[in-house]
Amino acid sequence: MSPAAASDLALFWAAVIAVSILVYVILDGFDLGVGILFGTTREESHRLHMMDTIAPFWDGNETWLVVIGAGLFATFPVVYAVFLGAFYLPVLLLLVGLIFRGIAFEFRYRSVKTRWLWDLGFFLGSTVVAFVQGAAVGALMRGLPVAQGQFAGTSFEWLHPFSVLTGVGLVFGYALLGAGWIVLKSEGELRDWAYRRIPWLAAAVFGVLGLAFAVSLSVDAGAIAQSHLKDRPWGWALVALAIAALAGVVAAARARRDGFAYTLTVLFIGASYLTLGTMFWPYMVPYAVTVASAAAPEESLRFLFYGGVVVLPVIAAYTIGVYWVFRGKVRSGYR
Repeated sequence: MSPAAASDLALFWAAVIAVSILVYVILDGFDLGVGILFGTTREESHRLHMMDTIAPFWDGNETWLVVIGAGLFATFPVVYAVFLGAFYLPVLLLLVGLIFRGIAFEFRYRSVKTRWLWDLGFFLGSTVVAFVQGAAVGALMRGLPVAQGQFAGTSFEWLHPFSVLTGVGLVFGYALLGAGWIVLKSEGELRDWAYRRIPWLAAAVFGVLGLAFAVSLSVDAGAIAQSHLKDRPWGWALVALAIAALAGVVAAARARRDGFAYTLTVLFIGASYLTLGTMFWPYMVPYAVTVASAAAPEESLRFLFYGGVVVLPVIAAYTIGVYWVFRGKVRSGYR
């Protein structure tokens, strides 16, 4: 039996949330990636330069996380309730990581004796946030037990071998995105340092995600086995595009093409994200909750629509404005 069709307003809000997730992953992904790479070097000049490249952007990037949470709560309350029940611990870890990371970002500039502690906090906060996001995506891909619109599993449902591997894969993916950003925004020794790490990070992303899918097929495929990808052959073009983009990142790094390394990493993430959409549409929780069944009443969606068409362009304009003002290479020590 095919799922019921969603209304135009439900589709509009599903598209808004989907686009917001992609924007968040791309924007906050690179500054989380810089935080992950931050812990892999002991050169203070490199660390200062890394933080200078993300200083104007990192807090504004997290605005899109608020848009996602508020949007789900208001427009798809069933999905919000399922996610909160399934990912209570990951969300708690994510919030702790983001808070500690933000504090560490500011405090390391104003302390000397305890700077090592704030440096560790910045690195661990970034890594934990990336890991729990990837683990949550992996758990969602496998499917969550849902009964009568509520999560029916355990608190550790998300700690499956497949979701752990997707969490590790996203850590490497964000680090790859961060390396591309460093290359794009820096010069000299730091740029060369980032270039040398891009091929290894790309290989790690490919290897870990390949291992994750091998584990899913050999241990417990969950909802992945029911994926619509086999019924939508054009979706394999997105898979091929993602693999080609990842290979292109390595080629761009070896050719020392600053803009291409970051752009192709964004293309890889975008193609991977669209592949997930192709696999599971129209389900928001595979294969338990659809867009239509999760949507708030039509009157609520219509009321929120009028607010959304005002607020969302303002947020988008602010984001574009910040990136336009602080475009170009960043010299270390501007703070």
